[in-house]
Amino acid sequence: MEKEQFVIIEGKRVPIEGEKNLLELVRKAHFNIVTFCYHPELAAYGACRLCLVEVEGMGIVASCTVAPKDGMKVRVNSDEIRKLRRINLELLLSSGNHDCTLCSKSNNCKLQKLAKDLDVTEIRFKSKKLDSHKDATSPALVRDHSKCILCGNCVRICNEVQGIGAIDFAFRGFRSKIATAFNKELGQSHECVSCGQCARVCPTGALMPNSSEIEEVFKAINNPAKKVAVHIAPAVRVGLGEIFGLPQGQNVDGKIAAALRMLGFDYVYDTAFAADLTIVEEATEFLERFKKGANLPQFTSCCPAWVNYVEKFAPEFIPNLSTARSPMQMMGPILKADFEDRGGKREDLVVVAVMPCSAKKSEAKRGEFYVDGNPDTDYVVTTVALARMIKEAGIDFVNLENEWFDMPFGTKTGAGVIFGASGGVMEAALRYAVAELDPANARSVKFTSLREPKVFKEKTVTIGDIKIRTAVVSGLKNARKLLEDIKSGKDHYDFIEVMSCQGGCVAGAGQPQFDGWAPRKVRAEGLYQEDTELAYKSQDNSGVTALYGRILDKIGGPVAHKLLHTHYESKKFRVGEEDAKK
Repeated sequence: MEKEQFVIIEGKRVPIEGEKNLLELVRKAHFNIVTFCYHPELAAYGACRLCLVEVEGMGIVASCTVAPKDGMKVRVNSDEIRKLRRINLELLLSSGNHDCTLCSKSNNCKLQKLAKDLDVTEIRFKSKKLDSHKDATSPALVRDHSKCILCGNCVRICNEVQGIGAIDFAFRGFRSKIATAFNKELGQSHECVSCGQCARVCPTGALMPNSSEIEEVFKAINNPAKKVAVHIAPAVRVGLGEIFGLPQGQNVDGKIAAALRMLGFDYVYDTAFAADLTIVEEATEFLERFKKGANLPQFTSCCPAWVNYVEKFAPEFIPNLSTARSPMQMMGPILKADFEDRGGKREDLVVVAVMPCSAKKSEAKRGEFYVDGNPDTDYVVTTVALARMIKEAGIDFVNLENEWFDMPFGTKTGAGVIFGASGGVMEAALRYAVAELDPANARSVKFTSLREPKVFKEKTVTIGDIKIRTAVVSGLKNARKLLEDIKSGKDHYDFIEVMSCQGGCVAGAGQPQFDGWAPRKVRAEGLYQEDTELAYKSQDNSGVTALYGRILDKIGGPVAHKLLHTHYESKKFRVGEEDAKK
């Protein structure tokens, strides 16, 4: 029997049970040691120097970079360590513009929280000259250099998780900052795919989803010449409640519907309706490709950051992308076509989408989603931005009575709701496909493997002599590896779901900020719970089936293709390309 190994932390024996660094062990001992640059999803960095501990025989070290060893004796709160932590935090506070009352990250800022926790009430160091430039050129994200503390979280997640490297450290000394290639504005960066994961891990207000459309939405609501329709994505219903102190993962769609009406929206709908519509079109497209053996594997196209990635970095796979639009971009044209069908003018209906994702903002701006200068989706606001609107309006969200979405675009099935979790789109598509190929046994197929909290999942569905090989991957670096394996012939699949955010849309940049996998799992469980209370497959959505013959012609027909499908093109950058265009 192996001898138990332990570390003595402030006189208490703490067993070593696979912790990769002293920081994790200290936290296991219930010392909530502070840190900025350490993130459980990223490699240890050791830059902020806030997680300091004193190890006998080693001196004062950054606990995130030291592996625990048997017999170590660790001090966490000696006078010297407490003094150094406060000094380091003061230096961070002196390095930028941290006017909390005017920052949109106020009350959700890690720097602000640590200043309170460490009781730092004054800054004894002279502030350096600030880079006051604010970059709002990207429809998806806003950068405020003056709020950056150079923790490096954004750089590491872009490299380690997404495998893109759109941003990195630039310049030296007091001029150091996070920048894109050639120090371009974010909106002009070729590499950025707008996934927003950099903003998700940013502990301050230096990187945020672009919320400039909030004011435009309020203006539209208060314009008597316009009618304003709003629809919420599946992931929003299990994220918004957290901001108001409700349990993580609680489904608050009834309260959201009530709040949206109180804000003044004329029509309140559910994007899960369009998710069912997406499955009807996308799964039908897959079955046709599968029968012909053409352009396989088929990739889902619901994630706009993934689509951006393919266009920029892997255009050879464009023919493999489903031509079906995302649920958001199906809902817009359907709502406007329905409005025209009822005698209105397309431009008099404003469509607002509430999304968990920053990339949805850039998706709405794509030129193919405009008709005579009028967008299919006028505005996109994030989950966090909706919370700001609700608070600004003085709505008591927690105590609202549940209301329901307006018909006919409020109907949905469980298949549409689970879109918000990684594996949900694939499961919904397979429910549809199995029901079409083998209706008698449609409910017998189980999808447990697609619900596991992993970045890569696979399932083979067998129907008689037919085998459908599927895979689910989240995180663009993982997707890139899968593409490489497909090109080399190592992997063979028929249908693949890709999400840029690990864990799916529940982990989008527009959701309440979080660390680790546990929140993803809890939010996904909220969606799967609602799935058990609704119809099983997208074919069961009566509102969707009623569209065919009224606004649409037939599944995959000319009218359906015009309104519900799209095309993609290579945007791969080549050296000298920009100069050639001048």
